[in-house]
Amino acid sequence: MPLQFASRLDNVETSAIRELFKLLGKPGIISFAGGFPDSALFDVAGIQASVDAALKEEPGGALQYGATEGYEPLRTQIAAFMRGKGVTGLEPTNLITTTGSQQALDLLGKTMISPGDKVIVEGPTFLATIQCFRLYGADLVSAPIDAQGVQTDKLEALIREHRPKLVYLIPTFGNPSGATLTRERRLKVLELAKQYETLVVEDDPYGDLFFGEAPPPSIFALSREVPGSREWIAHCGSMSKVLSPGLRVGWMIAEPGLLAKATMCKQFSDACTSTFSQATAAQYLKSGRMPDTLHRVRQIYAERAQAMAHALRRELGDAIEFTEPKGGLFFWARLTGAGGKVSDAGEFAKRAIEKGVAFVPGAPFFAKDADASTLRLSFATVGTQKIEEGVQRLAQAL
Repeated sequence: MPLQFASRLDNVETSAIRELFKLLGKPGIISFAGGFPDSALFDVAGIQASVDAALKEEPGGALQYGATEGYEPLRTQIAAFMRGKGVTGLEPTNLITTTGSQQALDLLGKTMISPGDKVIVEGPTFLATIQCFRLYGADLVSAPIDAQGVQTDKLEALIREHRPKLVYLIPTFGNPSGATLTRERRLKVLELAKQYETLVVEDDPYGDLFFGEAPPPSIFALSREVPGSREWIAHCGSMSKVLSPGLRVGWMIAEPGLLAKATMCKQFSDACTSTFSQATAAQYLKSGRMPDTLHRVRQIYAERAQAMAHALRRELGDAIEFTEPKGGLFFWARLTGAGGKVSDAGEFAKRAIEKGVAFVPGAPFFAKDADASTLRLSFATVGTQKIEEGVQRLAQAL
């Protein structure tokens, strides 16, 4: 007899991005599809030194089981790291460490979402969040965005109409949009959270990857300016995009009741995040190498983003629209169909693969009312010469 799987899986599909990667084994393909950092930019020497320091200073703590809440030295370093970005009054007890920020999102799903609960997400938003929240039975509502992030007037209308269990935002260099929420809109989000007593989840894996001027402080940091709003904000962070995805170190900051429930659910999943990874990350933050690492990757990603912007304008012209990102890893673009060129990104992706270049069609990033003309391009793992060549291939596929 066939296995009878849990009904919660009925509304969850395999990642469209994961399926696309199956096509990328073709020799010579140039990929703009990935959402990960360039492994050539990892500070291997610094991480090695941090591993050595962790094993020398506290081998038992690094190799033994640890507290579900997280390795205390790392929580202390993360609190200091966040204070350096304008967060006031943050103590190690205000956060838990997670296996990447994705686990933080899963814990929020477990602790907050019951089947049928309304959850507002950006349209478009991180595909894995859509899948995660749907797994727990969320009825997702899509809030429109523009180049300045979520449109707060429309967000307020949706909050009034649906009374959601939570609102999920990627306010800084969003995935896939690349958009950054303005300071004014961030303050409005805080006012909405307080006024409607609605939890706002701020996912911030890309905020340190800015190219020129720093983005506005995080929503969580700005909560100091809206008294009574902090208890309605959960902030998720990660070392994956700025240090190494392989360490699988993330964190969640939230009010004590939510952290307690999340910690309880985390015990059922993994008992504790890898103490070895946490000890390594703690030593790295303690070493003071992070500012230089960030400076280097910002410069290189900025060069690649600029190269992609120039190439797209030159090679695709008015057949594509986009806003040049000011940080992060992605371009979010829309095919216009100008000059009779293809306007469906799914069809364009198939043609592009045949020409030896890959990207991700935008439709899967929408919880509702997908825009089939959109696409996401990542410049992070491709050098400038390959970016030029890859965009030329895109032009041939149009």
